[in-house]
Amino acid sequence: MAEKDLKQMYRTRTEGNFPGNIEVMGTLYEKVEDLRYGTNPHQPAAFYRPAGGDRLVLGRYQMLKSGKSGLSQTNLEDMHHAVGILKYMQRPACAVMKHCNPSGVAIKVAEQPLVEIYQRARDADAQAAFGGVVAFNVPLDAATAEEIMQTVIEGVAAPAYSEEALAILNDGDRFKRNKELRVIQFPDIAVLPKFIDEEANAFEMKVFDDGSIVLAKPYLSRVKSTADLVTAYNDHPKKGRIDVARTPDARELDDLLFAWYINIHVRSNGVVIAKNGQTLAVGTGQQDRVGAVLQALEKAKTKYKGGETMDGAVMASDGFFPFRDAVDAATSAGVRAIAQPGGSVNDYDAIVACNEAGATMVFTMERCFSHH
Repeated sequence: MAEKDLKQMYRTRTEGNFPGNIEVMGTLYEKVEDLRYGTNPHQPAAFYRPAGGDRLVLGRYQMLKSGKSGLSQTNLEDMHHAVGILKYMQRPACAVMKHCNPSGVAIKVAEQPLVEIYQRARDADAQAAFGGVVAFNVPLDAATAEEIMQTVIEGVAAPAYSEEALAILNDGDRFKRNKELRVIQFPDIAVLPKFIDEEANAFEMKVFDDGSIVLAKPYLSRVKSTADLVTAYNDHPKKGRIDVARTPDARELDDLLFAWYINIHVRSNGVVIAKNGQTLAVGTGQQDRVGAVLQALEKAKTKYKGGETMDGAVMASDGFFPFRDAVDAATSAGVRAIAQPGGSVNDYDAIVACNEAGATMVFTMERCFSHH
């Protein structure tokens, strides 16, 4: 295969033989469109939505600019995980996605304009953000659109766009590197369930190579606000009770909640390090807990290009700490507040490690593993 053919396969729609409608567990699904390709260019794919669904978001997306050959499966999956993060954010926020993980997320702090929120999300890992998908939970304005077009981006998704923003995103003559940019508008994400006392829209489904399937209820959180974060403690059968010596301050609590919500859509084992409403690093997909922490710390050291330092940062872990090594690594790097599910036989040692470092810890009382 010639090099030009290799390049072309990423821009060419891979045709498949997908029916117009399908039925799954008694629910009729109608085809929205054939996709550019699936996970890889040689895999055809199509996108379906439940017929008559009244709480659809991605199922009702509008393509305002299709680029060449439209969306791929990964584009849609990136938007899915971005929306899964943004639906929890109560202030204007931006998620930059790459390969179904956030490379950076930021939420409005003080009077920050949207363009600065985007810059903070992008610059958490500008290298990974290259060719990513950018999503917002508020309408996109012209200044932010102008900034988006300064680097290579695969797609932009938002609930609305100003006329000026759309004109900029469509200006392929001025921004040749993004002439194939995809621009997607989705409905209000407030219709999506977030918490455990809400009714889920659908099951999660995993399909194996032999056609067998696993159905599961989707992840919904018990943590509705910082008030649901429990100050860490442990009743040890031999050592007695221990409490974390320092309680988090208001800024730390806000960042801990922010980091926890992001971690819901980070591939496990996942760790999110954040400060002042911005991720400094995201550790993803590691087989061990301390590996995820060390990966995130290294990313913060080598890839983060923003103005924050690690001193005073917070960290959220999607699973508990089986040993104190991950806590020691984080606090040695400047992390001063940690959120974790709790429930490990070694919670006592993790709390000791926090107290020795002058750090604080909260339990979420839930795990948020995601093996997508």
